[in-house]
Amino acid sequence: MGSVQSCSMPARVITKKHQPLPSDVATLQALVLAQQERLEQREGEVLHLSTWVEKLKLQIALLKRLRFGRSSEQLDAEITQLELVVDELSTEQAVHEAKAENVAPEIHLPGAPEAVDRSRKLLAKHLPREPAVHAAACTCPACGSDRLRLVGEDVSEQLEFVPEHFKVIRHVRPKYSCLGCQTLVQAPAPSRPIAKSPVGPGLLAHVLVSKYVDHLPLYRQSEIYGRQGVELARSTLADWVGGASVLLQPLVDQLQRHVLSGTKVHADDTPVPVLQPGRKSTKQGRLWGYVRDDRASGDATAPAVWFTYTPDRKGIHPQQHLKDFVGIVQADGYAGYAELFRPAKSGMPAKALEAACWAHARRKFYELHQATGSPQALHALTTIQCLYQIEAEVRGSSAEQRWRARQAHAMPILKAHKEWLTSTLAQTGKKSALGQAIHYSLVRWEALARYAEDGRIEMDNNIVEREIRPIALGKKNWMFAGSDAGGERAAAMYSLLNSAKLNGLNPEAYLRHVLERIADTKITQLESLLPWNVAPILAQEKQQALQAA
Repeated sequence: MGSVQSCSMPARVITKKHQPLPSDVATLQALVLAQQERLEQREGEVLHLSTWVEKLKLQIALLKRLRFGRSSEQLDAEITQLELVVDELSTEQAVHEAKAENVAPEIHLPGAPEAVDRSRKLLAKHLPREPAVHAAACTCPACGSDRLRLVGEDVSEQLEFVPEHFKVIRHVRPKYSCLGCQTLVQAPAPSRPIAKSPVGPGLLAHVLVSKYVDHLPLYRQSEIYGRQGVELARSTLADWVGGASVLLQPLVDQLQRHVLSGTKVHADDTPVPVLQPGRKSTKQGRLWGYVRDDRASGDATAPAVWFTYTPDRKGIHPQQHLKDFVGIVQADGYAGYAELFRPAKSGMPAKALEAACWAHARRKFYELHQATGSPQALHALTTIQCLYQIEAEVRGSSAEQRWRARQAHAMPILKAHKEWLTSTLAQTGKKSALGQAIHYSLVRWEALARYAEDGRIEMDNNIVEREIRPIALGKKNWMFAGSDAGGERAAAMYSLLNSAKLNGLNPEAYLRHVLERIADTKITQLESLLPWNVAPILAQEKQQALQAA
């Protein structure tokens, strides 16, 4: 049998008649050149349209994430891919335009914003302006007269970048001799961040931020500085990092006390490969992160994160870290925390109260739905999304207001969801993939539902997971810690730098401020160097710099 024609109208073959080609070689060459020009113009138009399509796709994906909240694992991957596609298309479009001798008119899509001058948009008003006056000839090129009168000027702006540069500060301290008693009089030597080391606080801050924020290993930094004409051996940089960690440890201890003095802490950990001395292999250490951040419940207390390192993941470590903590511990289902939630004596309440993470519970259903398209998993995802929408509406409200909203709106959903989980588990059994996802939620139900009973508690543990995530990125670059001591140094640096970012500070500016002062700061005054106390000083300095520019 032949194929069935889907269209009711008979198919027609349309043959386009071509004009006879000229026999003249010069005319043929002109036709070929004209055709090439039209093709290049069409390629530019297609590329422009493709870029617009990908940008619109990216905007749609971003809007979906805003609309649907944390249910964004698939969207995150899609957005990342779209960002790369847009980058490549935009770059290729720029290359095409640079090669084109005559730029084709821009294509404007219906409903799209009007084209703007991208170079003008980039030039932020706060940037300092450096005049470059291009003087004209002193005489008229037409008649040779030197009688010229200014009638106006044309001004165009160009964005330029001047790389950071090194400089040497010569500290000069004159010596004076008293004519009366011959006593030598001289100003005291200025303190240094690291004793007997030539490194200044600004350079030391830059090295530390490059390593722990920008994830540049020391050997790469050494190569970069070498290209700028400054030879700094990797061993020298390592000495500086080690010296700085010792200098800054008392401030890290202050951060620890602040984090653990609250009534709620978020806890999580991440693996860190660590070299084993004498072996060509690594072991797996752990960085533990503890975050105090109650801004979502209207608390004005400054946020902070404290990291600490251990050579393994034994449960005794979080128990030791939080042995004196009294309050709510929000964490994943790791069994090492369980001892914290048991009362020390029979009949006595435990010092720590467990709050579980809905993001972890949701992830079980998400993975199942992605793998099998399970309608039951989709039902669970939809229910959890409703709970997150309630949270979005009360984020930033007081703990009292959050509690009232959860009691009124979230509690009925939670009650119905638990009933659905119990009945569905009875029908599927614990050994199925769906049963395992349900079992995860039911065995933690009291801790999962606790947030509805206390406005201070968050629905998930994403606050600490956001602080852990950059470390996972860093591991791809620095690969491993050189030793357990290296893991401890990393924990100390992450504590300070991540806490600075949590308080809206530029981590390098903050660290430079601290390194300029910490050697001369009494231990009883170290609190003045915590990020939230430094924030107003740096804000004032930034404002003064902008006004002076």
